[in-house]
Amino acid sequence: MIKVSDTAKKKVIELMTEDGFDASKDFVRVGVKSGGCSGLSYQLTFDKNQLESDKTFEENNIKIVVDKKSFLYLVGTILEYSGGLNGKGFVFNNPNANRTCGCGESFSL
Repeated sequence: MIKVSDTAKKKVIELMTEDGFDASKDFVRVGVKSGGCSGLSYQLTFDKNQLESDKTFEENNIKIVVDKKSFLYLVGTILEYSGGLNGKGFVFNNPNANRTCGCGESFSL
């Protein structure tokens, strides 16, 4: 499961609305792909469709879908949003990551 902080929840709802999605019925799709300076990078998009192979759950009233492969890398991750001086954006606090890059956008196990 991926946890969603209150600040991330507010930003997700705001961005979904701006992009024409409805946070009460559409999904946040979270995934992992090869790339980035540490080997793996995070993906976060909005989606109206759920695939049969997706893991689906709801956290803090946000519907989340994750493909089965990415789920193994993301179990226990907390999705947060930072709007501070070091940059704005979603932050993945992943307890499975052994190493992360300086910007926090990629990791390795």
